[in-house]
Amino acid sequence: MISTARVKKRLYLIVVRYFRMFANISLKRWKPRIIAVTGSVGKTTLLNLLEVQLGARAHYSHNANSSYGIAFDILGMDGVRGSKLRWFYLFVAAPVRSVWFRHNEEFFVVEIDGERPKETEFLASWLQPEVTLWVSVGRTHAVYFDGQVKAGLFDSVDEAIVHEFSYLPKYTSKLVAFNGESELIVRTMEAIEGAEKVGVTDALVTDYKVWPDKTKITVGDVTYVFNEPMPGEVYTQLALLAELAKYLGEPAVTDLTAYVQPPGRSNFFEGKNGVRLIDSTYNAHLISVQSIIDLYKDMQTEHKWIVIGDIVEQGEAEAEEHAKLGRLLREAEFERYVLVGRRTQKYTYPEMDADRTVTFLHPKDALNYLETELAGNETVLFKGSQYLEGVVEHLLADPHDIAKLPRQEPAAKKRRAKWGL
Repeated sequence: MISTARVKKRLYLIVVRYFRMFANISLKRWKPRIIAVTGSVGKTTLLNLLEVQLGARAHYSHNANSSYGIAFDILGMDGVRGSKLRWFYLFVAAPVRSVWFRHNEEFFVVEIDGERPKETEFLASWLQPEVTLWVSVGRTHAVYFDGQVKAGLFDSVDEAIVHEFSYLPKYTSKLVAFNGESELIVRTMEAIEGAEKVGVTDALVTDYKVWPDKTKITVGDVTYVFNEPMPGEVYTQLALLAELAKYLGEPAVTDLTAYVQPPGRSNFFEGKNGVRLIDSTYNAHLISVQSIIDLYKDMQTEHKWIVIGDIVEQGEAEAEEHAKLGRLLREAEFERYVLVGRRTQKYTYPEMDADRTVTFLHPKDALNYLETELAGNETVLFKGSQYLEGVVEHLLADPHDIAKLPRQEPAAKKRRAKWGL
């Protein structure tokens, strides 16, 4: 008997190939120069930096990095937004739009997420980008790769994930620029032939300063200024941006005042009673959490509090990853730690300094604690799942800033309401 999971997988492949077929008709009429951005974390930041560089010359796959999302984006459709009935519209609209719709920009900058086995291969073999920019690799969505390890296809989840990402460089025709600080990526790239390969490292970073509302980073003899707190690892995106500009024969943009940080990626907000809020609630994987912890350690501010939610989709590595998280947090020596979720309570809290740490199962309880304990001179950084953006929402000084938080669609608001947020 075929399992339900296998039936769903087969159905997924049939449906996604249906939409790819019609999206490809539109893509062939468009004929853009395709620049693929990929990695476990940091790819959306790079996508937005590329928008500053290329401007109106390119179309960008904002909020569309899966097989479905990219096909819908090429066809100029929004995809599924909380309604199952919308699938009927999409099935009917896709063949119709493929006949007449196409984008007109010279470049197609597409973000590709390798969160499931075979998905990157599916997209890479279809899009066959001219350029690939590979930002990072880590245990994001690790639960989807446990099966490959159990089947003996790979010795570890890390190897399975990097193998999935490697399909993009394999199908890239001209240039692959990648994070040369990652041993996994470097080792993988050594076995790939074809396109020109360029690794970027932190060797050129000469200065880095970060405040709650600003960042200055000097790479070589060029200083970049952001109006948001950015992790030091942003040098990778800046270096990849410079490599693309070099390939295109144009100067890299250094004035980043037009750069808009995506929601939930270390965005600064004024909080009630003078509290400074930093919202990094879009996602939480150990690689991104470590980056945000390093940022916070370097930040020039006093009274650092940090609110951390569970790291989800870690599969059998769940306990190990959360214990590592606890050790990272303890070594950072922040003033106060607030843990939210059953995983952080079970695995992270035992690694922490109990005198400076509180733990809650539900975000509403964490909100009540913060509203009671914050004196008004603290900086509070939020990272992780458990609807923490709902906690941030209630601490904002300006209610209009709610629109700048992640997950503001009606379905997400309903889920937060059920949690008392």
